[in-house]
Amino acid sequence: MKPLGVLLVDDSAVVRQTLSEILSSDPKIEVIGTAPDPIIAEKKLERLKPDVMVLDIEMPRMDGITFLQKIMKENPMPVIICSSKTENGSENALRAMEYGAIEIIQKPKLGTKQFLEESKVRITDAVKAASLSRPRNLTRPRPASTMHDIPKKLTADAVLSKGRSNIVIETTEKVVVVGASTGGTEALRIFLEKMPLDASGIVIVQHMPEHFTAAFAKRLDSICRITVKEAENNDTVLRGRALIAPGNRHTLLKRSGARYYVEVKDGPLVCRHRPSVDVLFRSAARYAGKNVVGVIMTGMGDDGARGMAEMKEAGAYTIAQGEQSCIVFGMPNEAIKKNAVDTVLDLQAISEEVLKRST
Repeated sequence: MKPLGVLLVDDSAVVRQTLSEILSSDPKIEVIGTAPDPIIAEKKLERLKPDVMVLDIEMPRMDGITFLQKIMKENPMPVIICSSKTENGSENALRAMEYGAIEIIQKPKLGTKQFLEESKVRITDAVKAASLSRPRNLTRPRPASTMHDIPKKLTADAVLSKGRSNIVIETTEKVVVVGASTGGTEALRIFLEKMPLDASGIVIVQHMPEHFTAAFAKRLDSICRITVKEAENNDTVLRGRALIAPGNRHTLLKRSGARYYVEVKDGPLVCRHRPSVDVLFRSAARYAGKNVVGVIMTGMGDDGARGMAEMKEAGAYTIAQGEQSCIVFGMPNEAIKKNAVDTVLDLQAISEEVLKRST
């Protein structure tokens, strides 16, 4: 199979070089061009016809968001935003997602060997996920899925061993757990906007870099009736509130008596991610069992499929987003193939089903 062609657009020569080295280390990816600003990038787009573009936001002559809007109007294509972790960088990256960008990656920097190895995993996976996606108004066919070629890393065993249910005191209080990746920011907005003030407590893992989840939660909180916040260790899971796992930290559902709360902790990448949906789902199976409603949404790979199977085995009700409304039908499809899903629904119908099953 021909390598995925990538165009890098960033005004920093160091960032362009670092990203080129990271991406070129994967035989399935080829950096076919670079540009220091959108004006030059626009000239190269027509000639090079890349499969994916990695785009900075703050650049001379034309900012990245303006360029992104232009691309999505004239020639939609998969675009990944490469952003700084500053507050402004996070806000602008989220705006770019609303305008049609597929993924966010954090600008690479020097660090430990482990940091660089994990950055390579995240950045190369983001490019592969974007290549499989269906950007808004994108009319060309999607390339054949390569998700099965992705080497598997650690499972949820690395963070929480599989064990029997720890439930001692019976309770009827329901908890909703949700996992999402590529395309999940928009899917979660649609899902959470429909939640009423008395909705059961929700815990979410959305694959997103460190520092961006706080801005994402803040934005959702401003448009939803329920409260949305980035999860902090020991936060109680409450009705009318959604907790979003912080980037680069695993988030587990725990229980003390009749109280559900979250544990936020470090740990290795699980299914190539931190936070991992599998880790959240396994903890939900163990500590909430039949009181859980689980939802798996759009995203590449299989993170969450094993955990959803464990939840269903423990008596939870499980829902997968249908293919037609997914940006990438990877994670839901893997859960379906494991017979871990009770029902498959279009994105617009998931909120109603969750409310029906959690009240």
